[in-house]
Amino acid sequence: MKFISNSINRFINLETSSSIILFVVSIVAVIWANSSFGYLYEELWNREFTIGFANTNFHLAKPLILWINDGLMAIFFFVIGLEVKREILEGELTTLRKASLPIFAAIGGMLFPVLIFSGLNFGKIGAEGWGIPMATDIAFTLGILKLLGKRVPIGLKIFLTAFAIVDDIGAVLVIAIFYSTNIQWDLIMYAMLLFGVVIFLSYKQVYSKYFYFVIGFIVWLLFLKSGVHPTIAGILMAFTIPIQRKVDCMSYFKSVTNELKFFKDNSTPSNTLMSKQQIEAVGNIENLTEEVYSPLQQLEHNLHGWVSYIIMPIFALANAGVILSFDGLGNASHITTNIALALVLGNTIGIITMSLIGIKLKLADLPDGVNYKQIVGVSFLGGLGFTMSLFIANLAFNDVTLVAAAKMGVIIGSLIAGILGYLILKFSLKEKIVIK
Repeated sequence: MKFISNSINRFINLETSSSIILFVVSIVAVIWANSSFGYLYEELWNREFTIGFANTNFHLAKPLILWINDGLMAIFFFVIGLEVKREILEGELTTLRKASLPIFAAIGGMLFPVLIFSGLNFGKIGAEGWGIPMATDIAFTLGILKLLGKRVPIGLKIFLTAFAIVDDIGAVLVIAIFYSTNIQWDLIMYAMLLFGVVIFLSYKQVYSKYFYFVIGFIVWLLFLKSGVHPTIAGILMAFTIPIQRKVDCMSYFKSVTNELKFFKDNSTPSNTLMSKQQIEAVGNIENLTEEVYSPLQQLEHNLHGWVSYIIMPIFALANAGVILSFDGLGNASHITTNIALALVLGNTIGIITMSLIGIKLKLADLPDGVNYKQIVGVSFLGGLGFTMSLFIANLAFNDVTLVAAAKMGVIIGSLIAGILGYLILKFSLKEKIVIK
């Protein structure tokens, strides 16, 4: 339990510090877009960049914002895929019993916002934005939990993390199925053939990060040209990364100990140069260290910081710059209100309702040290959509006015959900609970 606690706390510390950066960058984007320099904001993200050779078939030309949303965010989705695979194979989703409450909560947190938005928006423009309020932002929600300090039970942290991951799975499926248009199935077939090759190699435990990167880039490019959103390629490639280690920890310890002894026994009087035997020993240790890593765990560890501290803030800077005014929205202003209500009410009602159903049917249990008031607080935090909701808003609408209305709804709804969730949890958590 202590190992799980430490792992969760390390994960939350990373997400918390990144959530602070994300919040600051989002405020900067909003201030910039609403300032007298707002035109520079629009010009920057709509400036076209070309990769490859112009005037040939070997080039890609896209506005900067699409390079971010289609390219950088594929890496974000790749890391999500790694987290999902790890949780399914080794984490909180390994068994149905362990995963049942987060699954029930995530179903409620996805279904009810869709129903509320669709009901409020019935017969009006913008109905295709039903997927926007169904996503939860794990960085901000865990950041809010961190603000509450050591009073937060570890069971509540694990529940929120697992719930957010299941919610991400649902959001990815919605993007793949409902927000992909004009699909070219021949390109998808080529991509899936390549995907099948790396799946087979992974099954045979044949892994080279350089080869997988090249195949992953080709799969991403095929998805980009096919009409299916290319971030889905990131999720698929994540599932090809092996989780098994070539060398177990005990064998690694014994081998490294022997190499270090050999290194010591073959020392030289020189303080600058090593002997040939020492160089070989160091090389053997490096090879062993590479093989003791799980490729999946190593990639997740190496990429998580890049995603949290660079990719997500860049995405927020490019997408959160919404002009906070109803004046220019015209007949689309209802989208803002409906998304905000669906985020707050839909997630709260859905997560509480489905969690209670799971518990009452004895298909799920409350985590240790967690009470129903705390589940209510977490259910409000589930309405903090931000990153994924802003992402889906860009896919759902082509009209810039509808996109602006949707993004304003996401910002308002997420802000309300975050504040209410924090206050409820603050007053429901007992001061005497200390988790070390």
